[in-house]
Amino acid sequence: MSIRPRRSVLYMPGSNARALEKARTLPADGVILDLEDAVAPDAKAEARGRVVETVKAGGFGPREVVIRVNGLDTPWGMDDIEAAASAKPDAILIPKVQDPQQLVTVGERLDALGLPAQTRVWAMIETPIAILDIKAVAAAALNPLTRLSVFVLGTNDLAKETRAALIPGRAPMYSWLMQVIAGGHAYGIDVLDGVWNAFQDMDGFAAECAQGVEMGMDGKTLIHPSQIEPCNTAFSPPGTEVARARSIIAAFDLPENASKGVIQLDGRMVERMHADMARRTVALADAIAAKE
Repeated sequence: MSIRPRRSVLYMPGSNARALEKARTLPADGVILDLEDAVAPDAKAEARGRVVETVKAGGFGPREVVIRVNGLDTPWGMDDIEAAASAKPDAILIPKVQDPQQLVTVGERLDALGLPAQTRVWAMIETPIAILDIKAVAAAALNPLTRLSVFVLGTNDLAKETRAALIPGRAPMYSWLMQVIAGGHAYGIDVLDGVWNAFQDMDGFAAECAQGVEMGMDGKTLIHPSQIEPCNTAFSPPGTEVARARSIIAAFDLPENASKGVIQLDGRMVERMHADMARRTVALADAIAAKE
């Protein structure tokens, strides 16, 4: 089982040369070089050139490099996509995805530009329409043309569009977040949680990371480097959990258990599906260890 850790993914403003340089050294699993929200309209073209130059220069090591473009309905969207394709990042993040056709349009353009299939597409889920039609959007991953591999939750925009309050615990939008997780994971798509705005409130941040783990998020998007280490810790499987997973796998691998669907281990009944879950836990732990 091959897994790419996406515990911490940090937004970096595409207009800030110093931030782009720093992105090469931070311990985040991934960086999103942003051409959208973090860049003023009159700085879009300059930021685009700077981001492309930065990505082409490389030096990011094991970090996943993602370029967030402007929306397809903006004056900059398609130019951003063409420029991003020329840089060949690990992924291109499309904002405000609401229907599968948007992903098909992007995929067709990337294919026309000759971009290799290794460059994936990430989709921002940040509108009520996207939530209401999440199954159809997620099912677009079945079409190789779309390259869809990750959902990124835009909780700030979601709050704006729905008028739901952004409060600790996120009760007003909890069910929406779970819909995205269910839809994404049903079609093999990783799901990254939205940002925590009060970056100096580390206790609140830790609580929201813990909630994301409990919900089944694969990681979290971040707005400040100080959030990286606690986020990595939160989304890394604990040592005790990894040890337990290894023991479950070993038990089911015994010849006498080869045909069994349920076994007893340390006084507990364990089903074969738990072995499948254990293999994912171990694969994630091993992938994290290989990066560090």
